[in-house]
Amino acid sequence: MGILSEKDVAYLKDLFNKELEKKVKVLFFKTDDKARCQYCEITEQVLNELVSIDPRIELEVHDFDTEKEVVEKYQVELVPATILLSEEEKDYGIRFYGVPSGHEFGTLIQDIITVSKGKPQLSEESIQKLQNLEEPIRISVFVTPTCPYCPRAVLMAHNMAMASDKIIGEMIEANEYWELSEKFGVSSVPHIVVNRDPSKFFVGAYPEKEFINEVLRLAKG
Repeated sequence: MGILSEKDVAYLKDLFNKELEKKVKVLFFKTDDKARCQYCEITEQVLNELVSIDPRIELEVHDFDTEKEVVEKYQVELVPATILLSEEEKDYGIRFYGVPSGHEFGTLIQDIITVSKGKPQLSEESIQKLQNLEEPIRISVFVTPTCPYCPRAVLMAHNMAMASDKIIGEMIEANEYWELSEKFGVSSVPHIVVNRDPSKFFVGAYPEKEFINEVLRLAKG
């Protein structure tokens, strides 16, 4: 039995027909050790159903435990992990750690469309500011599937990553990685951590300008 309903499939087929421009490659990293990854199987099923909707979306599956070269190339730290590449296989630094379910499924769909178009959904002023970065920045957005505000924060982090080769934007499902959530003091979401420093965080889905300024302020601090 499929996870996506017939209605979902019909909607996505129409959406992709209208919005997709270039091909998108989806890299999925998993392990067969269910004790370490309870959500690998369901994430892979979701992705398989998704790519079957449109031939311009391609899925490439990798074993986290045995394919060390690929894991190191993309700096994959957790499983399940989903990464989006452009048709030219450019890695924009977009990461999903955990199953993209609930509201975050919509985030994945929007990211696929944005990557297919090859341009971040940010103002020209923001793109210019981010392209001038000198030091690398990692933006970790802790989310839960039921949080209606989290997709906005994740999309901001992912669009910032698209705008700059210096940025990695990662969604982290707080319930799946409770040890990380505890380490970074996550009590409400979206909880945004900069450069994996527990002292450098803010909470909430800020508007574009404020979100970018806060990330850059914390990164410098």
